[in-house]
Amino acid sequence: MPVGEFTDKGLAQWYTVGWATQKATQSHHFDQKEKIMLDFSRVNNKEISMTDLAADLTRQDLHTLTAEMIDTMLDAIADCTDADVTFQPLDPGANDTFASKSEDAAIAWTLAHVIVHTTASSEESAFLAAEMARGVENHGRSRYETPWEEVTTIEQCRQRLQESLRIRQASLELWPDQPNLEITYQPWPTAPHINAVARFIFGFAHDDSHLGQITDIVSQAKAARA
Repeated sequence: MPVGEFTDKGLAQWYTVGWATQKATQSHHFDQKEKIMLDFSRVNNKEISMTDLAADLTRQDLHTLTAEMIDTMLDAIADCTDADVTFQPLDPGANDTFASKSEDAAIAWTLAHVIVHTTASSEESAFLAAEMARGVENHGRSRYETPWEEVTTIEQCRQRLQESLRIRQASLELWPDQPNLEITYQPWPTAPHINAVARFIFGFAHDDSHLGQITDIVSQAKAARA
């Protein structure tokens, strides 16, 4: 089911979704090192806030976690073909309330659509976080999403993921040696206040919420061409 655009309303929509701890033992960037991705379940259960989860994370942690998330997505599409990228999956629960055309609201997202959407959202989180870390109050959005209709090959999907890795990690180099973690804001009216680190890891939460969707699309696409 498509998750809403990364607006305040969209953030609130997926914030209530449960996330599982994701682990793997292979990494394109960290050979043979175990990947320990953030577990958002306690945030989902309202036991801790996103800022609590982010409290002990360093800038280097954010670099590492970004690479791990991209690795996870690259692993998920490793055996895909060009046909899988534009394959139209079945998704009875599809309800894209942010679709540009009302007639597209109930259309299940393709693999290309999910990849460009989730990378765009995490890049937005990264650049909003960089401004906050530099002492700039939040003043709006910072989003661009590659048109999914233009992505038709698996190589384009891989390129978009690798590009997103480079963009997100580059944004962390904009952080001062002593980042401002006192500046906070509410992404939506009922949300807790978040600082720069929490703003950055909201991107991971959004990525994580799409991992099951990516796996399902790939599974359906492979079955269709079997």
